[in-house]
Amino acid sequence: MKVLRTALALCVASSGLAVAQSASAQFFLQSRDFSGAAVTGEESDLGQALPGATSAEMRAALVWHMRAALNVAALQCQFEPTLLTVPNYNSILADHGEELKGAFDTLTKYFVRVNKAAGPKAGQTALDQFGTRTYSSFATVAAQYGFCQTAGSIGRDAVFAPRGHFADVALARSRELRNSLIPWGEQRFPRYIGRERGAPMMIRLDPICWNKKGEWVVKKCGAQNWPPVGLGMATR
Repeated sequence: MKVLRTALALCVASSGLAVAQSASAQFFLQSRDFSGAAVTGEESDLGQALPGATSAEMRAALVWHMRAALNVAALQCQFEPTLLTVPNYNSILADHGEELKGAFDTLTKYFVRVNKAAGPKAGQTALDQFGTRTYSSFATVAAQYGFCQTAGSIGRDAVFAPRGHFADVALARSRELRNSLIPWGEQRFPRYIGRERGAPMMIRLDPICWNKKGEWVVKKCGAQNWPPVGLGMATR
């Protein structure tokens, strides 16, 4: 019985290890490393420009950008449930709701202040445009795998961040999130197995290239382009 219990324990441990290892490889054997340096919130390439904004307002904008990105991920990344983008986003709203509301209130006051001369509705309109453009900036198709995987990882960190520290997650990982919007594929084996870029995908069937005996005419069409060279796994 002791031997059986030991064997079962080893099986459970190895199964847990396999799950932990596979969690970071939903799409590729080796994903692109999108990591980047921490930011301050005042970088011009992380979101929309906010002319005349204070440091606190810039920080609030960064927090709101991160919340928007995780919201987009919750909507767009449900095709891979192991990323937990939906439950993690819901947990973030529950755990960091007060901090997120504070960021939104700060942004609201900013847009009212800078649009004061244009009338009371101008501030709300500018805020709405800011929100729409922020969401749109995270919409991606070509880079969906990288974005979803990165957003899933960030969402997990945000869930475990202490209340009041969502901004710290945004500062630490906003650069990584933006990097993930650039399309990248498999990093362990960059080439597709069984396919070579630039190789002809089909033989030429032009009548001019063949004589009456069904033989290729080199003088008219050059060297025959079939079969392609270097497509087997042995050539990798």
